[in-house]
Amino acid sequence: MDRGDALERYMVIVHVVAPAEFGGLERVVQMLGRGLSGHGHDVHVLAVVVRGQTADPFLAPLADAGVSTRTLAVPGRAYRRERTAVARALRQLRPDVVHTHGYRPDVLDAGVARRLGIPVVTTVHGFTGGGWKNRFYEWLQSRSFRRFDAVVAVSWPLARRLERSGVPSSRIHAVPNAWQPMAPALDRETARRILGLPPHSFVVGWVGRLSHEKGPDVLLDALLHLRDLPLLVSVVGSGIMQGALRTQAEHLGLNGRVRWHGAVPDAGRLFPAFDACVLSSRTEGTPVVLFEAMAAGVPVIATCVGGVPDVVSGAEAVLARSEDPVALAAGIRAVYGNSAAARARARAARARLERDYTVTRWLERYEEIYRLVSRHAAAPVAT
Repeated sequence: MDRGDALERYMVIVHVVAPAEFGGLERVVQMLGRGLSGHGHDVHVLAVVVRGQTADPFLAPLADAGVSTRTLAVPGRAYRRERTAVARALRQLRPDVVHTHGYRPDVLDAGVARRLGIPVVTTVHGFTGGGWKNRFYEWLQSRSFRRFDAVVAVSWPLARRLERSGVPSSRIHAVPNAWQPMAPALDRETARRILGLPPHSFVVGWVGRLSHEKGPDVLLDALLHLRDLPLLVSVVGSGIMQGALRTQAEHLGLNGRVRWHGAVPDAGRLFPAFDACVLSSRTEGTPVVLFEAMAAGVPVIATCVGGVPDVVSGAEAVLARSEDPVALAAGIRAVYGNSAAARARARAARARLERDYTVTRWLERYEEIYRLVSRHAAAPVAT
């Protein structure tokens, strides 16, 4: 059997990721690893971490599903050692394609695969902006995309941005994220007990990374316009803004109305605890947290950014302008004041999720992309 025939049957696929706090990027890698392995491919996930840290919480579910995993622990800023470790692993595994995820693998490690003649694919999950240092890193990452064999954008707006930045349109593939439950949802009573929430309060949930692009500060500002409503906000997640947000809540007199839970494992199971879920982002790709709320049948109030309006319309969620606390507050008030309409939108959202965002077609799209770039491989991997 020649190499082309073998590619039609199965491929050796290596994912390279530098996992952080578990979020949408890590969730996508897990879904790809488990799904592609289930399709018969030989899948390996390399997790690059700073020595002394661990990737076990991220890798364990993959290993349990039969996916080969490997931790590459390197000293901080030891970039040459990192590239050497990645090269050693790729020479051993001899993959048909390498798929990188996130800034560090895109900028540092993809070039290792290219020098070995291995096609490289990346998934662009979005840009966060923020301070000058982060914007510089994202500029470097954007330039690196031009050298990839395929660049997958998780939303159409993101695909258009990549084309404007100089990535050849022939290499851009828009593949919105898909939904696959990783663990069964809890019932409402159990979820509230785990979070320490009162059983009968109206609870607005916010789940994600506490960082500027996710807009948690906008939600706090929105609460100033909802003082007349007896509601609680449950914030699940951690991040660099955590201290500043607590200070903001105290300054605004909101401490009694906001519960801070930090990062919670398998947070997707907890959505039944919420009467509404808010996505207050300033920028997004296709947020997995939106899928989690839709799957749980929780009414959604979301800012109209990135791929969000491609996933839900006004028939499935309340959409608000970004960075507009008054509009966000109006959306929360609409859900609170008309529960029947909110439940109807939530049912429509769940139906759309089950119809349009199944994992089967999503995996097939990635397989098509892998086969496309593998057929044009420059050379076999050196031994």
